[in-house]
This record gives sequence, C-alpha cells and structure tokens, in this order.
Amino acid sequence: MVKTKMKVLKMNKSVKSYASLIICLLLATELYAQMNPSGSKENHPRIYVNQVKPKDFAKSLKKVKWKTAIIEKKQERVDQYLTHCASDPDWMVSRLQMNWKTKHDKVYLRGGDFSHSEGEAPVPTVRFSGTRDWATDYMRPSIEDVKPYFDDERGLYLQHKETKEMEWVHPSEAGHIIEGINRSIMAIAEDAAFLYWYTGQEKYAAFAMPIYDTYMKGMYYREAPVDLKNSSQQRVSGLATFEVIHEQIVISLALISDFMYDYLEENGQDRALSVAVFQKWGDQIIVNGIPDNNWNFFQARFLTYIALALDNNDHYDNGKGQQYYLDHTFEISTDRQIALKEAVLTYDQQTGIWPESASYSSHVTATLLKILAVLDNATNANELENFPIVEKATLATFQYLFPNGRMVAFGDSGHKPLPSESFEFLIANYRKYGKEEKENEITALYKSLSDIESRGSGLFELFFYVDELVETDQLNADELMANLTSPTFYAPNVSWFMQRMGKGSNATAVSTFGAFGNHAHANGIGIELYANNYVLAPDMGPGPSYWHPDHRQYFARYPAHNTVVVDGISDSRAMRVSQPFSMDIHFPKAGVRNNPFDQVTFSKVSFVEPATRSNQQRLTAIINSPSGKGYVLDIFRSERPEADTQKHDYFFHSLGQSLSFYNEQNELLPIAPSSKLKQPGFLLAYDYFTEEKSFSTDLDLQAIFTMASEENPTSLMKVWLKGGNNRTYFSVNGPKAKALSKESAPEELLKTKIPTLVVRNNKAAWSDPFVAIFNPYLEGNDQIISEVAFLKDTVNKSAQMLRVTHDNQSTIDHIVATPSQNDFVSTEALYQKGLLSITRETDGELDYIFAAGTTRYSRKGWEILSLREPSNLSIEKSALGFEVQNDNAVLIGIPKNYQPERLEIYEDGKLVETRKGAKNRNNPDRIDFRLERAFQKAVIVLKK
Repeated sequence: MVKTKMKVLKMNKSVKSYASLIICLLLATELYAQMNPSGSKENHPRIYVNQVKPKDFAKSLKKVKWKTAIIEKKQERVDQYLTHCASDPDWMVSRLQMNWKTKHDKVYLRGGDFSHSEGEAPVPTVRFSGTRDWATDYMRPSIEDVKPYFDDERGLYLQHKETKEMEWVHPSEAGHIIEGINRSIMAIAEDAAFLYWYTGQEKYAAFAMPIYDTYMKGMYYREAPVDLKNSSQQRVSGLATFEVIHEQIVISLALISDFMYDYLEENGQDRALSVAVFQKWGDQIIVNGIPDNNWNFFQARFLTYIALALDNNDHYDNGKGQQYYLDHTFEISTDRQIALKEAVLTYDQQTGIWPESASYSSHVTATLLKILAVLDNATNANELENFPIVEKATLATFQYLFPNGRMVAFGDSGHKPLPSESFEFLIANYRKYGKEEKENEITALYKSLSDIESRGSGLFELFFYVDELVETDQLNADELMANLTSPTFYAPNVSWFMQRMGKGSNATAVSTFGAFGNHAHANGIGIELYANNYVLAPDMGPGPSYWHPDHRQYFARYPAHNTVVVDGISDSRAMRVSQPFSMDIHFPKAGVRNNPFDQVTFSKVSFVEPATRSNQQRLTAIINSPSGKGYVLDIFRSERPEADTQKHDYFFHSLGQSLSFYNEQNELLPIAPSSKLKQPGFLLAYDYFTEEKSFSTDLDLQAIFTMASEENPTSLMKVWLKGGNNRTYFSVNGPKAKALSKESAPEELLKTKIPTLVVRNNKAAWSDPFVAIFNPYLEGNDQIISEVAFLKDTVNKSAQMLRVTHDNQSTIDHIVATPSQNDFVSTEALYQKGLLSITRETDGELDYIFAAGTTRYSRKGWEILSLREPSNLSIEKSALGFEVQNDNAVLIGIPKNYQPERLEIYEDGKLVETRKGAKNRNNPDRIDFRLERAFQKAVIVLKK
C-alpha cells in the first residue's frame, strides 16, 4: 500500500533516469523513484510543506484571518524569547532539562519511577522523565522561572501546589515536569524554525539551532533507560519519557530539522548525528510499546514524523530510512508495534466503534486521521481511501453524544466534545479530492456541533485545515441529533447501550454500560442519565491519574458508579476489563432511525458480578409523556446465590446541593447522622463518602435532589422508590465528578461534592428488586408525574407492577415487568407471559400497548399472542384506528366494541395489502388479526 504510493520528494530532471534505473535493478518502490538519492536540501521542508514556497504560502493566507492570527501570535511569543536571548544568548538553551554538570549517559528506573542516572558523556545529556504517573503535588515552573543549567544532586526545587512553599523533590515525585519543560522549550524552537522558513529571517534559525543541537547531542550520547526491577516498564519506555506514546517532542524535533534543514547543514550541525538520534528513537518506539490497544496509533504518529524527517533507505548504511520506518508504521508488525493495516481491524467493523472508553476511542480515530493527513501531503494519493473504516468510525463517534453534544463518560472518559480535528481532516480530504457533497454534509455537522470561531492554534492547522469552510445551512440541535444519532445504539465491544428520547429541553437519555475493553472501570451495570439539559446522574470519570490512590480506590471502583454493590466487595480489575453485560433484549432496534413507535425505548441486560458471583439484571426504559418530556424506569435485580446473609447497595449519584426524602403523603422524612454505610471488609471506596445520614423504612418513598443555579431554573430529580423489607436509605456526599464539564453541569457545581443516594437491601434483591422512577423536572414547570403506585401480584411476587399517573391527572401508565420472558403475571385484570408491558390510557381510553419479550398479553378484551417466539409489539392509537409495529408473527385480538373494519399493511410507506379480521370462536366479542411476519407498519382501521 505505502510502498506503491509513496511519492515523498520531488527531484530534478538530471536524476530521473538514475532513479528509474534504481527501480529496475533493485525492485525498489515508487517511493525510491521519487526521492533524490543524494539527499539534497532541495527536498526540504516536506513534512508540512510539499514544494510550497514561503512567499506563495504567505500570499495564500492574506485573507485568512484565523491563520494569520496564529502566525502573529507565534511570532509575538518567539520574539519575546528573542529579547531574553539578546542579552544572554544561552538564556533559552540553559533552561533545557539536561544533565548539565554530571553528563550522565545511563538512566535507571525502578518500575514506573526514575531511580538515578550515572556514567559520563562528552556533552550534557537529556534528563529522563521523573515518573510514569503524571499526578504530582508540585507545580511546573514557567520557562522564565526555570533555573539556568539546573543540575543538583538534591533533585528538583519545586513549588508545592497547596502550601506554595518551595521544596527539594526527587524526580519520581515530580510527575511529567521534566519532560514538560523540555517539550515547551522545543515547541518554541519549532515555531522559530517555521518562522525562519516563513520570513527568511535568520534570527529565528539562530535562536532555534542551539536548542535543537544541544538536545540532539544530549540524546545521541544518552542510552535508553534500564529498569532495575526488569518489570513490564522495560518494554514500554521511550527515550525521553516512561511511555513511547508520550514522545511528543519527536514531532518538534522532526519539524525543526525539516524547516531548518539547509541552515543546520550550513552552520555546522552534524546531520549524521541527527539521523542517528531519529533512528534510535524510531527503533525504541518499534521495539517497545503495548501492541493490543491505542498505543499502535500513537506510536505510529511519531514514526510517521521520524520517517518523513529521514531520506530514503539506501542513503544510510544501516538501511533505516524513510521507507523502513513507514513500513513499520503501516505494513510490518512487531511484538510491540502492530502495523496500522492490522491495527484498524480492532475497530468493530459493523459499528465503527473502537474498543475503549469514549474519550480514548474518539482520540484514536482523530490520531489516525492526522497520520493519514501528513502522509497524504507527501503522496497525494488519497490515503484515506486505504482505510475505509476511518470514515465509518468518525461518524460512529456521534453516537457517543448526549443531546447537549457532549460525550458519555463510561470508563476513563469525560463529558467532552468530539475532537474538532476529526471534522477538519475529513473536510480537507474531501475538498482536496473534489468530494463536494461529503464536504458540505460534514461541514454542516461541524458548524452545528462546534465553535468554529477559533479553529486552531498550531502549525499543523496552518497547513492541513482548509482556509475557509464552505457556506452551509446551520442545523439546529434537534436536526443535528436526528441526523447523527439513533434512538438506541449498541456497541458490544465496549458493552455499552445508548437510549435517547425527546428534543431540545425535553430531551432525555440513558447510557448503560458494562466493563469491556481498555480504559474501563470496575462498575458492574452502570448508567448515566441526562435530562433538563444536564447529565443529572453522571459517572465519576477517571481520577487524578491511573496510578493515583484516588483512582484505584474510588473512581475506578463500583461505588463511584450508578450501580449495585454486593456485600460491599463487588469488584473486578480496571483498565483492561472483560466484564461485559449480556444484552438480553432492547427496543427499538439499535442504530435504526425514525422508528414508527417512539413512545418507549428500553434495554434489559444481565451480568454475573465476579467478586461475589452474584446474579444481576437491569431493565432501564425511557417512557415519553404527553408533555413530550420523558421519565425513566429502572429495575435492578441482584442476588448472591446460596449466601445466608447478604447486602446489596444501590448507588445513585446526582447533581445538586441537597438530597431530601419524603413519604407517600409528601411529608419530609427525618434522617439522622450515622456511620453504618462502611462495614469491616468493605471496599476502600466507601471511605470516600462523607456527611453520612440514614434511616430505615419498609414504605414507598421519594428522594429529591435539588440543583439550584444562579442562571437557570432550579432543577429537581425526583426519584420514586419502591419500598421493601429490611431497607436502609443513606444520604452521603461523594468526591467531585471528574467527568463533568461546564456543558454537562452548572459551572458552580463542577468542583463540588456529589450528593449520593444509597439504598441498602439487607437481603437478596431479586424477587424484591430495586425499583425507581426517575422524574426530572424544572421548578415551576410540568412535573411529568403526579403519583406512582407500586402494586403487588400475590402469585408472582417477583413481578413489578406500577401505576404511573401523569401530571395532567388523566393519563395513566400501567407497567408490568418480570425477570424474564418466561415469567407470567395473572390477575383479575391482566394476564401476561413475557418480560415487559406498558399500557397507556387517557381518561380510560387506550392510547397504546407496548409489549416486549412477550408470548401472551391479555387485558380489557385485548389479546396479543406470539405465533413463533416472544415478540416486541406496539399498538398505538392513530387517526384511522390503531397503528401496529411487530417484529415477529403475532395474533392481535381487539374488542369488538371498537368496531375494527380491516387491517391495512404498508411497506416503504405504501399500502400493499388489506385484510379482514376473523371473529374469535371462543370469544364472540373479539376480532382477531394475524400478522404472519414482521411488518414495517400495519393499521387496524376502525369504522367511523
């Protein structure tokens, strides 16, 4: 793929025939033909610039204000440091983090921490990073505050974040401060190198050269780190950092080398030394890494820059040139670096979802797009077409979005926007290759979803983003969600199911997640709930870092999620997790838009909790109301088989400043301080909850989270809770949620503790499960629900029967849910063999029947009988009679008093068949209609 398409360098006519001879004699690739074997400086710069002259580039940007603003800002910043260097030429160089005095050439680690360095090189060498863990109690000094030529045996001298005192700190306590300082300095040198090319002013090259040369010499004479513990760390370390995926400084070095290629040669910089460093770095990236996750993509990005900074293979005695490293990027897999052509197969080829948490998944796709953009700049061969999964994956990331345009936050994720660069890469590709329709579509989506006033701040954007976006119609939020997402979406490779309903401020969404893939947490069956324009029930997100005790003890553990903990010990490994739920049944079909019946979405998933081997099951539904705003039904069953005693804790974290409890008479219930929640042997996560209060009752009740905001109406989350024997209710405060953003929560709540409801069942919670109705509303507005009655079936005690009265007092939902499709409920008014039914009536008249996983449903003369296997079916009142949607063969019996006249069957919106009903021979008051298979739409027409 790459070998046959690579056309990196232009050459002059005098060497064309020689290059062609090379192809014939050596069977070289087209890459070799296009490269200048002499390595002439005419071939540079070429990574971001492909034979574009500075004057032409400047001319093209005259009317592009946002790009000229980037250049002006960079020039202003570099000029600021030129001023410092005017009086002290070594001002910037001296602030590099180097072994200035010791000149150590050997680095030793103890696992993920820096241990010490030793040996001696002829020049100062580059200091290695302090630790793999980026969380630190110390502040990184500004470049101005870095002490020149700092190299002290006492360690680093840093300011503590809390005390503000200066302290001597071992590098292992300093996070990524060492590498961060070097990256910042080299990024300024990178800008100076660009400005040298752009303006032709040598002052910029003179500024950048000693920084680049000092660093490259220091890395040339320094060896790769050695782990004294010979742990897994040995196989992931880079040359400058603890992980080869954090070697971002390579990009700056490659660009400096490229933009200043001629200047460096003419001013004595040892090109052979630079080549050796790039090769050493490339080899380190190839030999180290983690081959079965996102690392392949992040490593590939750095390898691409290294490759394009080098000349072709036959220019070097060891044969490690441009093609060598591109082959190891795209074609050749090693033990620690899987080639991209194989790595992309990790995407779910059906859904386009990458098997990691949402934030990481979208970042992987954006990185791959960036690699292809850089490569395509060299080849002009539409490299995107070699990876068709990329477009699919980019569009699939929209399914991660809540209605406010921010991503869900299962695992190590947060409520962030999709990476804007993904849009930009696609737009640039479509324009370059004349795909106007695709460009217009993705631009319209981009403009509607992102703030395009500031489209970039780096060099990359200058060269790879289009100057101006095409004019398109602005999509409103509702149109955007309708175009990009579906009412339900299921991604098995991350054990995640999404439900959405409603528009604008009425939009409701539930994200249900297990734990499967990378960057997942130990969370069992967790949910996030969105309503009132916010993620009212958020996941907590990642902790300060993956190595930090807060992450390992709380954020990645069960109690930090909206889930159920068994006996205080429910747990599994985090990060690389294989604890998915089983998707038992859901509605509507995942990934399908414009479903005819849009009043209900739901899923039922099952799970075996690994620490206690407890059976768990969660049924979660969004049910629309006449007002257009939905409420959420949540039924969580949990049992530890054969355990004589057991406790099941239902956790629900919700935004707000307070949590109160009320009885059925709407009277405030007293709640007293306690210390009952954490018990001996429980997870350390329980220790993170504070201000504990509790009470016990067997009665049904309401819990209300109140969220007052200065700028918005008070938001309330009323939770209607079914009572039960041996239940204790807790109000606690948990740590602030790291997943939140100013778009997913009011700004004043971003750094506050999260009120948390815990319901403890002091026995198995299977036949008597946790049943909650989540009723989000805004103070002064429609409350959706006025009453919830939890009924009982004396025969099937595990069946949950609810009567939900809407705020209009005339609409009532009758809900019946059982543990499985094989369970039945039999009362005087109802017979149901199946999982779930929702029957809505207004003033006693039927609005709809929704039955899921059902073999038989019988109520008030209506009969639904599956003719093959349990069915999902809806019967909804319409202008002509009742509109039917079915996914299997069924018989529908309708009371004769409705005066059913005929059955009309539609396909693709067209009437294709009309049928008469048949009088039921056992019940003359019923007319039966048969649907022998699934139909898109059928209508039972009533006589007028």
